[in-house]
Amino acid sequence: MRPSDRAFSDPAAERVLILDFGSQFTQLIARRVRESGVYCEIWPYNADPLRIAAFAPRAIILSGGPASVSEETSPRVPAEVFAAGVPVLGICYGEQAMCAALGGAVESGHGREYGRAQFELTEPSPLFAGVWEPGARADVWMSHGDRVSRLPPGFRSIGISVNAPFAAIADDARRYYGLMFHPEVVHTANGAAILRNFTHAIAGCSGAWSMAGFADSAIARIRAQVGQGRVICGLSGGVDSAVTALLVHRAVGERLTAIFVDHGLLRAGEAEEVAETFRGRFNIRLVHRDASALFLAALEGVTDPEQKRKTIGRLFVEVFEEEAKKLGGAEYLAQGTLYPDVIESASPAGGPSVTIKSHHNVGGLPERMGFALIEPLRELFKDEVRELGRALGLPEGIVGRHPFPGPGLAIRIPGAVTPEKLSLLRRADSIFLEEIRAAGLYDAIWQAFAVLLPVKTVGVMGDGRSYDHALALRAVTSTDGMTADAYPFAPTFLSRVSGRIVNEVPGINRVTYDVTSKPPGTIEWE
Repeated sequence: MRPSDRAFSDPAAERVLILDFGSQFTQLIARRVRESGVYCEIWPYNADPLRIAAFAPRAIILSGGPASVSEETSPRVPAEVFAAGVPVLGICYGEQAMCAALGGAVESGHGREYGRAQFELTEPSPLFAGVWEPGARADVWMSHGDRVSRLPPGFRSIGISVNAPFAAIADDARRYYGLMFHPEVVHTANGAAILRNFTHAIAGCSGAWSMAGFADSAIARIRAQVGQGRVICGLSGGVDSAVTALLVHRAVGERLTAIFVDHGLLRAGEAEEVAETFRGRFNIRLVHRDASALFLAALEGVTDPEQKRKTIGRLFVEVFEEEAKKLGGAEYLAQGTLYPDVIESASPAGGPSVTIKSHHNVGGLPERMGFALIEPLRELFKDEVRELGRALGLPEGIVGRHPFPGPGLAIRIPGAVTPEKLSLLRRADSIFLEEIRAAGLYDAIWQAFAVLLPVKTVGVMGDGRSYDHALALRAVTSTDGMTADAYPFAPTFLSRVSGRIVNEVPGINRVTYDVTSKPPGTIEWE
């Protein structure tokens, strides 16, 4: 067994637990920790103490949060955290809650710091070893309205900011540390190195966790769960379901059947690529159900975007169930649930989601189908799924594909969906992506797509007037899928793309580029 296998499969080895107090940045903490080769999970702050003990974390991180420690109903740090005898790092609210629990004091409504701030390291500490020396100043990201006013016994101040005299604190004997700034965000200089010091130098993690090790242990778990049973998996054309299908196939071989419900709302060539990849390249049993006519008929005249989602989700479930019944005898359903889905849909007690996420089908399969779930990706973030797909040999065209919502092109057509509009949008979207790839920009962009606007414009083309559709192009950059900025295309690029679309797609006479950014809180940009 390789070190990476041990790091994942042994519940007592190299696991970090992140207790979530509600910060919008909590997932970023987990991403930074995993990027350093250490496995971690995010649980609610009020997780069952017995569950925490069974997890046996090597260290615990307390996230930030929107509450104030001075409020009677504010979240508290479970006593079991400090009884575990492992290093603890409190971030923002996590530092305040830790100080309050251990005998310190927090001032409410004082020391407001939001956004960029100057941090000064005042004392040496293993938390900052190799990052900054005492006296150094650096830009950090703050987001707090309260501040620690008195340290608990055993703690010392090791860093300050303008409004936080205890911007970094340490109890080296117990290996407890606190930061009022957020090391997990890219705006904090060397934040990843600070977190690495905590997990590696202070907590003693080796950083051996890897996707190769994850794949081996995941395959072993699937085999143990399934035994000699049969599995079905729904393919959507996206990377999550593709990696799920390939991973399960490695585990059970011909006892997996993939069902691809083609709703006719995919991008140009994607349906054919899915069929060719899984049948031709990987020799996976695939049921390809072309239900495009059924979906289009159901969407006729539907203009409300949420109603579109519900209609597509309902039909997906019905068609999937119909094909599953034809197969007969399958006991297990594999789905591409990711870790953000688990976190976002968890109950306050940390219960996992038992429905298929909206990215795939917007529905959730009914319990009457009676399948036991296999969710091999539920511990991974999107970028980790891509890395796993590459390790499994999935083609880069699928692994690196931009995120695509389950309802497909239907929600990129405001108003009623018609075959004519789908044809226009699909061709224009294809040209946009062709030009992005030709310019070598595809991998630098998180997501790019076209939207057929619900308006027509009057224009002059050649010697005649035209009254045709207007189109909007969107492209965003992102490091985490939670926030995004518009990609700064050169004017010459946009001119070339718009010229091609207007000339090559009859029915479109105007193209605009959307320069708005995406606020935090959602994964998909639609």
